[in-house]
Amino acid sequence: MQTKTRAIVISSLKYGDTSLIVKAFTASDGLKSYLLKGVLASRKGRFKAAYFQPLTQLELVANHRNKGSLEHLREVRISYPYKNLHTHGTKRAICIFLSEILSSSIREEEQNQSLYNYLETAFQWLDTHEQVANFHILFLLRLSKYLGFYPDYEALHHPYFDLVEGQFSESQPLSPSLSGKDLDYFRSFLEMDFDGLEGIRLGQKGRNTLMLSLLQYYVIHLQGFRKPRSLDVLTEVFN
Repeated sequence: MQTKTRAIVISSLKYGDTSLIVKAFTASDGLKSYLLKGVLASRKGRFKAAYFQPLTQLELVANHRNKGSLEHLREVRISYPYKNLHTHGTKRAICIFLSEILSSSIREEEQNQSLYNYLETAFQWLDTHEQVANFHILFLLRLSKYLGFYPDYEALHHPYFDLVEGQFSESQPLSPSLSGKDLDYFRSFLEMDFDGLEGIRLGQKGRNTLMLSLLQYYVIHLQGFRKPRSLDVLTEVFN
């Protein structure tokens, strides 16, 4: 079935000497994987390898057989040309980190327009702003809403946040939890939009601790989630 849809590249993997397997999240059908034969062999081919960098936003025409196998692309064009997402040092590190996060957390092969819209808007914001040191923290927190385990903040005033239960607690849980300054930082991100990031003052230690806690939260609530290998690189960039 021929489909025209917007898509966001999640990852690309070299296949053989000249081909790529590209994983993308599409607006029409959720997660899809495409085999691009010979894309690395010729500069004059229909598709350019540069189109398939992580988080690139595309408009594509594809044959979707929806049988769980590799799909095939017929046409591709950039739908939103990034200004510096792939060239700015800090943004590039965030980009690689988030592509690993999405590879490990998005698995649904069905339409999820609200999730697609969130990703599209978030990456365009990242591309057009310079104060991005805490972007990945807010991105993960808000992403959890679309994955089904956003924190319950009804008892926001309680002094602990239970990572296993996903809610605030009056007494210290036996399970992993947040408290003290780390909890204060965590509270400040709840229900914030990206424009609010400029008002966040979070030092290196607080950022690292909160990031590790959020990744632990993902490990607890998302089966099969793996901590990104690029985390050390991202941490070093902000250090």
